[in-house]
Amino acid sequence: MSWTDDRVEILKTMWMEGKSASQIAKELGGVTRNAVIGKVHRLGLSNRATTTKAKAAPKAKAAPKAKAPSKPKTVETSSSSSSSPVTAVSIPPRKPIITAGQPLPPQPSNSEISAEALEKVATVEKDAKKLTLMELTERTCKWPIGDPATEDFWFCGLTAETGKPYCEAHNGVAFQPMSARRDRRAR
Repeated sequence: MSWTDDRVEILKTMWMEGKSASQIAKELGGVTRNAVIGKVHRLGLSNRATTTKAKAAPKAKAAPKAKAPSKPKTVETSSSSSSSPVTAVSIPPRKPIITAGQPLPPQPSNSEISAEALEKVATVEKDAKKLTLMELTERTCKWPIGDPATEDFWFCGLTAETGKPYCEAHNGVAFQPMSARRDRRAR
């Protein structure tokens, strides 16, 4: 089954009428409830806070009052076997998730790390033990080197500083003094 323009229009219309994903799937045929939900999400259609049963019962309008803190809406659902109402809660928008293919947020470049620290790292990595993940312990440097997707990937493995995950050279790169970070931010 493919989503033709006609089927998408039927989905949009039924969704705005308050029909459930199951009802829409049954009407369209050849599509599951989950496929309907996925298409609604991809189309960016609004998330309805009420069901068709709740819309059918009109509320009497009351005289306007002073604004009070809003309370969650209570919605009766037909699928609930108990007589207790369900409370609809507004959910704040999520932070964007970085997925594969998207650029990473700005990272500190090597130019921001002191030349002395980089030189020290290069020297240390020549003498590194080149451990695998299974060989790491509390006392070994866990600095990753290389591309994890290749066989030429390893961890430093030299003696780690007490209470830190890396050796002295890698700690110098990973944990920079506060003043250096403030100076970079001011630029």
